[in-house]
Formats: sequence, structure tokens, C-alpha cells
Amino acid sequence: MAISDYLKDLRSKVGHQLLHIPSVAAIVRDEKNRILLQKTSEDVWSLPAGAIELGETPAQAVIREVWEETNLIVRPRRVAGVFGGENGFHFKYKNGDAVEYVVILFECETVGGELGGRNDETFELEYFPPEKMPKLPINYPHELFLHSADKTYFEWNEKWLEELK
Repeated sequence: MAISDYLKDLRSKVGHQLLHIPSVAAIVRDEKNRILLQKTSEDVWSLPAGAIELGETPAQAVIREVWEETNLIVRPRRVAGVFGGENGFHFKYKNGDAVEYVVILFECETVGGELGGRNDETFELEYFPPEKMPKLPINYPHELFLHSADKTYFEWNEKWLEELK
């Protein structure tokens, strides 16, 4: 797991304690509408993704993360969804670090580069048909991968308003 100097410093103070991490992920499709996944150093399949660094916008972060992990240059086209919470967005790394991600998921188009991992996080890259994707460690709604939607997904429950009344 590559980690920024900021997170290294924070981890030196809090150890493996659960951290709330703003992050991004990318849906990158090929010409056959297959989704690009990477097998990570944690031995799981994942979307290209990572933490937003200090001073970085989410769009800059997704461009950087995809480039670092896949050697592809992408243009974010739209926000596909915004996710977080304890239901599927907690992750514990092999080294014991616990995180709860808030993820901004971008639908991206490839505009350059040549597929191939650029860092120690990527062990394998493969495009999967949406209906044959392996289980991801982050609990994204699968319908987001079936086709490019025209709306942004986010979890919503009307009872959240009722609880305030």
C-alpha cells in the first residue's frame, strides 16, 4: 500500500486506529464496455483508487491514481457516485491499518498512456465484463458497472430526515 507522507505522519501518531479517508475511484471502460480492475498488493481486485492528497482536488486525485496504478491517462467525465459509511466502506489492510473511506467514484475515459502498472500497488491489470467482475473489497452497487448511467448514485434513506424532526 503506497501511503502519502501526510498519512505516514498521521499513522505514526495514531497507529492502526480507524481513520476516515477521503478518496477517489475510477470506472475505466475499454471499447467492449469492460471494466478495468487491478489486483493489488493486498491480493484483491479493485478499481483504480486511492486517497486524495492534501491540496489536491478529487478530479486531480483520480487522474493521478489511475496513472500511477495503470499507466493510463484518463479524463473524468462525471461523478458516478459518492459512497461511505460502515456498510462496505471499512477496510483493514494486512498491516493492521483500519480505514473508512468516503469515495467519490468517477466515470472516466482513457485519453492516453499504455496499460501497465507503474508502482508496487499493482500486480495485475485486467478488463472484466460487468457481469463477470470479481467481488470487490469496497461495496459499490453493481448496477453502476452495467452501463454508464446519467445520474449520480448516493445512498439515501428518508428516515434520516424523520430522525431530526
